[in-house]
Amino acid sequence: MPSSISILALILAFAAILLTAAVVHCGSPASLLTLERAFPVNQRVELEVLRARDQARHGRLLRGVVGGVVDFTVYGTSDPYLVGLYFTKVKLGSPPREFNVQIDTGSDILWVTCNSCNDCPRTSGLGIELSFFDPSSSSTASLVSCSHPICTSLVQTTAAECSPQSNQCSYSFHYGDGSGTTGYYVSDMLYFDTVLGDSLIANSSASIVFGCSTYQSGDLTKVDKAIDGIFGFGQQDLSVVSQLSSLGITPKVFSHCLKGEGDGGGKLVLGEILEPNIIYSPLVPSQSHYNLNLQSISVNGQLLPIDPAVFATSNNQGTIVDSGTTLTYLVETAYDPFVSAITATVSSSTTPVLSKGNQCYLVSTSVDEIFPPVSLNFAGGASMVLKPGEYLMHLGFSDGAAMWCIGFQKVAEPGITILGDLVLKDKIFVYDLAHQRIGWANYDCSLSVNVSVTSGKDEFINSGQLSMSSSSQNMLFEPIPRSIKALLIHILVFSGFLFFVT
Repeated sequence: MPSSISILALILAFAAILLTAAVVHCGSPASLLTLERAFPVNQRVELEVLRARDQARHGRLLRGVVGGVVDFTVYGTSDPYLVGLYFTKVKLGSPPREFNVQIDTGSDILWVTCNSCNDCPRTSGLGIELSFFDPSSSSTASLVSCSHPICTSLVQTTAAECSPQSNQCSYSFHYGDGSGTTGYYVSDMLYFDTVLGDSLIANSSASIVFGCSTYQSGDLTKVDKAIDGIFGFGQQDLSVVSQLSSLGITPKVFSHCLKGEGDGGGKLVLGEILEPNIIYSPLVPSQSHYNLNLQSISVNGQLLPIDPAVFATSNNQGTIVDSGTTLTYLVETAYDPFVSAITATVSSSTTPVLSKGNQCYLVSTSVDEIFPPVSLNFAGGASMVLKPGEYLMHLGFSDGAAMWCIGFQKVAEPGITILGDLVLKDKIFVYDLAHQRIGWANYDCSLSVNVSVTSGKDEFINSGQLSMSSSSQNMLFEPIPRSIKALLIHILVFSGFLFFVT
């Protein structure tokens, strides 16, 4: 007769199988991507260079892509001091091959460079080795035909085109600055880590549709910032977030926490970061990008005299959250009273100066002691309170005093107010696409975060933590469906063992 210890061992082994099956197949565990800084930490640049980069980025607008809005931009991510793009690594194909892709909330499609691309960069100034996707070398790759449901839906929105001769679904994206990419769609495996519990990681995969770029032009060909592709995090059906959600693998929500200082980096989670202080504001309906309804701006608790109509969403104005714009851009009728209010508040404690057309201040003490808090007030009663370091930039020294300049830039009207990395850094941001809202909370992004996901059938309770380590092996995530808990307790109790799952 087997000993009670042996019975317990068998029961626990069976329980482990149930837990693994439940988490991997029945629910929607969070998928994790580690962010890395693209540029060296100590590389400082002039404000004009940052602004020029943003302008180039603003010009790279997809013409006629899903939603069809021209010059209605959402961006990637960068640091206001170091011009640091944020990118992540994805594994595609069988056997899996790793690609470095720029995170872009302003587009929907994940695409990587094909090995057949003749004019694409072969080296990169980012200190990374470029990779090229070869569909013929992947045992699970297949070309997307014109009759594929995704292709037929994309053709209706001009995000794809089909040749009757080849029956191959292809794309050609042209950008406002003259750059672009052309290629074809592929269906293949995407591999990612799903963290199940204490140091337990499942190697998960899913078949997705993505682009294979055969031609690139303009800025995409520049070696200094060449990368393997772009990872679109937009709202449309072809984004990886939407594809994985439709497969029931992840919820239709993603989150990031971008570290603003030091080596940068941060966390990007296909799931919902939980934080008690997160406040939400609804997305503006029927928009291709992440538009919020900015209603007013306060400086030191005082509302500025700004007509809310200048922030209203239309084809050529509105307020966009974009983790890829270096600075923050305000329309002129909001920018002028904002700068005037800041200057009036600190004029007795600083020396206001103009530096290359920018409003700056010579400061002999900590800016946190002198400069006022700023509040961006959104629909739903949600306010984003900015510390001085989230609207100012330190641009060196003058006459022995630190020179801090307004990091917000003026936009001619009508125009788009763009909330860039300057205000988004050091905060948790949750893009809850299922409920059409965005949430945020101040946070030290070097700390671990709580993550939870939900699905239509099972509710996963609070999940443990994701650590800051660049190795996903150190990230903890423990979703357990309540139905599985009940089953485990039933088995253990009727086997003569009392075991509490908390």
